[in-house]
Amino acid sequence: MPNTYTQLYIQIIFAVKGRQAFIRELFREEIQKYISGIIKEKRQKLYAIYCMPDHTHIFVSIKPDIAI
Repeated sequence: MPNTYTQLYIQIIFAVKGRQAFIRELFREEIQKYISGIIKEKRQKLYAIYCMPDHTHIFVSIKPDIAI
């Protein structure tokens, strides 16, 4: 269908097993870069990412051709 526009925003929050504080500040940025690379490789748009010591927040827009 011509001129169809879809805009999907997803907030993803996931935690480490048992919500233990395994994500240390020392390698927080590296984890964020790794996850960002996966999202970029899938050709989706990342708006925000932040790793807390026991969980991670990701805000991304996805194209309708990818399964959630």
